Amino acid sequence: MDAARTNPADDAGADAPHLGAARWEALGTTCAVHTTDPAAVVEARHLVTAQLTELDVACSRFRDDSELTRLPHGRWVEVSPVLFAVIEAARTTAQRTGGLVDPTIATAMDAAGYDRDLAAVRGRLPEHHDPAPAPGWFRVMTDPATGQVLLPHRVDLDLGASAKAWAADRAATTAAARLSCGVLVNLGGDLRAAGPAPDDGWQLTVDDGRRDPRPAVTIRSGGLASSSTTRRTWWTRSSDGGLRRRHHILDPRTGGPTPGTWCLVSATAPTCEAANAATTAAVVLGRDAPAWLEERSIPARLAGRGTDGERRIVTTAGWPVDDTVAAAS
Repeated sequence: MDAARTNPADDAGADAPHLGAARWEALGTTCAVHTTDPAAVVEARHLVTAQLTELDVACSRFRDDSELTRLPHGRWVEVSPVLFAVIEAARTTAQRTGGLVDPTIATAMDAAGYDRDLAAVRGRLPEHHDPAPAPGWFRVMTDPATGQVLLPHRVDLDLGASAKAWAADRAATTAAARLSCGVLVNLGGDLRAAGPAPDDGWQLTVDDGRRDPRPAVTIRSGGLASSSTTRRTWWTRSSDGGLRRRHHILDPRTGGPTPGTWCLVSATAPTCEAANAATTAAVVLGRDAPAWLEERSIPARLAGRGTDGERRIVTTAGWPVDDTVAAAS
């Protein structure tokens, strides 16, 4: 999922002179890798880039030649290990959130105008169609023993809500093991730290639209993710000629827009995949999100506007207000 930027701090530990750092553009977002061994950063970037290319070829909804877009309906078919793993991750996320994050939301995404790469969507004025609920993640069947998937008729997948977080987990843990150093991978706001952290931890800032001061976060391991309703947006044209601004997080229960209670939710968890599931679900839940996060002991920060228009910040499960928090280990 394209999240609000959660940046390795511009003037804090993640860019310290004794650490390696590289940034580049891929999958329509900004990617970064940081290593506790400066000499390892070039190899780390190559590893992450290769894995992202593999992910795009397997799972992109916007490539005519991707494995996902060529996946047949109505019969069992063996898929690549990457596509199988991402579909399994999406099913796990859906189950963990009770369907609040559901990979079968693709048809509703198309109806909202998000049927191609975001730059292309923004370059036109798509017509908005009536939404329909997601068919349900449980209808997608997998067989771990054979690596096969069964995609029912009239069910299409959008794996964006979990694929990028899954990729951050995979890239960080693989690079840390291969390079024998600490690694932080940031894929457009989906972060994963693996291996030995710097002495002061990985010092980050959450970009919530304010110039100064930005809330600070320090993690030593695990994942941190942010979901935003203000970054990945576009305009659509209604049947009556009116214009509507849309964003990429939909409520699978209706196929329509989320409540708009929160413009940015950030959370930590043992993996980036779990953190991303929590932040996306929180945006969908709206005012019920803080209680849902507390019940699951998920440290999170929710930013939005109250009914009076005033800025509203809510934290859960021990996340200090605009201060630092250690990620779950």
